[in-house]
Amino acid sequence: MAIRHDHWIDGRHTPPEGRAWLPTLDPATGKPGDEIAAGSPADVARAVVAAENARHAWAHRSPAERAAVLHRIADAVEADAETLMELERACTGKVLAQLRLEVETSAAYFRYYAGVVRAAGQGQVIEQGAGVHTYTRYEPYGVVGVITPWNLPLNQACRALAPALAMGNAVVIKPSEFTSVSTLRLAGLAAEAGLPAGVLNVITGTGPEAGEALAAHPGIRRLAFTGSVATGRYLAGVAGGRLLPLTLELGGKSPLVVFADADLDGAVAAAVTALTANSGQVCSATTRLLVEESVHDEVVDRVVTAVAGLRPGVDFGPLITEAQYRKVLDLLADAPVPPATGGGPYEEGSAARGLYVRPTVFARVDPDAPVAREEVFGPVLVTVPFEDEDGALELANDTEYGLVAAVWSGDLARGLRLAERIEAGQVAVNGGPLTVETPFGGYKRSGYGREKGLAALHEYAQLKTVSATLR
Repeated sequence: MAIRHDHWIDGRHTPPEGRAWLPTLDPATGKPGDEIAAGSPADVARAVVAAENARHAWAHRSPAERAAVLHRIADAVEADAETLMELERACTGKVLAQLRLEVETSAAYFRYYAGVVRAAGQGQVIEQGAGVHTYTRYEPYGVVGVITPWNLPLNQACRALAPALAMGNAVVIKPSEFTSVSTLRLAGLAAEAGLPAGVLNVITGTGPEAGEALAAHPGIRRLAFTGSVATGRYLAGVAGGRLLPLTLELGGKSPLVVFADADLDGAVAAAVTALTANSGQVCSATTRLLVEESVHDEVVDRVVTAVAGLRPGVDFGPLITEAQYRKVLDLLADAPVPPATGGGPYEEGSAARGLYVRPTVFARVDPDAPVAREEVFGPVLVTVPFEDEDGALELANDTEYGLVAAVWSGDLARGLRLAERIEAGQVAVNGGPLTVETPFGGYKRSGYGREKGLAALHEYAQLKTVSATLR
C-alpha cells in the first residue's frame, strides 16, 4: 500500500484541505510510488500565514544565530543521507553516485551560507563627513516563495533555501509533484535541527493548483523558480503584475567547445559526463559538442566508444517522468541523421521496464535542426564541427539560451578570450570547477537572477540606506 505524505505547515505534517493525494511513479521500475498531498490555494494560504507569523522572530535573530541553525541542518542532512538518498531514488531512479553527490552538495549549501552570511550579510558605513552617520543594511524580504523542478529535487531545494533562510526570510516551497518527498523530509530535519515552526513550509501538488496560487498570493514578497521557459514566462507575467522580484532559472542548450590542441582525454570525459550526469536531465548539461574539424571525427569516435559501454541502472538512471520520456523519444524519432550510437528505448532486460533511453550521439548535425537547438533534457549529444575560433564562437552563441558553456583549448589565452565572448552565465575553461561558491544563472532565455555563491545571498535581501545627522 502506498504511503501518503501530507504538507509540512507550521512545523508539522498537515493533511490537504481537499483530502486528495496524487500518485507518483518509480521511473526505474514503472511501479507505483508514494502519494503526495494535492495542494490547493487554501493550503498555500495556510502556509503563507504560518510563514508570516514566524518571519519576524527569525529575521531578528543575529546572523550568527541563524548560521548556527544552518550548520545543524547540514549536520542533519549528512546524518540522514541514506534515507534521503532512498527517497530520491524511489521517485527519480538515480544511480548511487549521483544520489550521493546531490546529498553532499545539499549539505554544502547550508554550510556555505552559514559561513558567508556572517561575513557578507552585513551592510557598510558610507563616509559623508563629520556630523553624519550613514550606513547600509541588508534586510530580508519577508515570506519567499520557491518552486523547484523534478530533476534535482533535494539539491535545488537546498540551493534556494539556504541563502533565503540565512538572510532571515521565511519560506514556502512547492516541489514538483513527481519528486516531493525528499523536500518534506528536509523540512522535518530542519525542524529537528532547531529551525522555528513556520519558517519553512512545504506545499506539494501541481503547478496550476499550488504553484500558481503561491506566485499569486499577496503575502509572498519574492519568488524563485527553476523549470521550463514556458512556465517561467507565465510566472514572470504574474510577478510583473505584482511588481514581485523574481529569480528564473530556465534551462539551456549549452556548448562544449573543443579545439584540436586541447586535452582530448579531458574533453571526451566532459562530453560523456554531459550525457550520464542525471541522464542529461540537467539544465546546465553541455550537450552541444562543437569540435574543431581536424579532430572532430576522432573525438566523436572516442565519445561513441565510451558511451556504448554505459550500463543502465549502473552508470546512468532513467528519465524521471513519463512525459519527458515520450518527449525525448519523439525528438530522437525526428532527428535529421542516424545516431552514431543509441537512439531509442531499451527493448529487453530490466531497463525495458523503466523509463530508460539509450545514451545517444548524433554526429555532424545541422546546427538548425531541432535536436541541435531545443533543450532535449535527456541523454542526447549532438556534434557540430567548426574551422576556427570565430566559427566556434558563432556556433556557441547561435542559441536562444545562455546558461553554461565549456571550452577546452591547449592555448589558455584563447580559452579565456572565448569564454569572455560567449553569451552565458557560467563558462568553464579546461574543466574549471563550478561549485556552490560560483554564481549560477542565465543570459537570454535561460532566465535572470543568480543562484549559488555570494550573489544568491543578496538575491534574497533588500538593501536599505540609513543616514542620520549627529547633533
